[in-house]
Amino acid sequence: MAKRLMVLPSKDVSKIRLVRVPDDMSAHEAYRSVTGLLSEVEREAGNQWLESALDLLEDHGFEGVEFTLGPPLD
Repeated sequence: MAKRLMVLPSKDVSKIRLVRVPDDMSAHEAYRSVTGLLSEVEREAGNQWLESALDLLEDHGFEGVEFTLGPPLD
């Protein structure tokens, strides 16, 4: 079975992240879950907010995936 992934986009390309969605979660449920979890993270300066958000996602079964961002298609 193929693993499902979710791109967490950002205007700042250095903050784009890719996470693996838990197997027992539908795409719709994953989207709603990530949206809710990210809204719970207190905004902090710099990358501290990003690290806190990723830690919270990992606590709920999402797993960060290393990736290489390619050139833009447009």
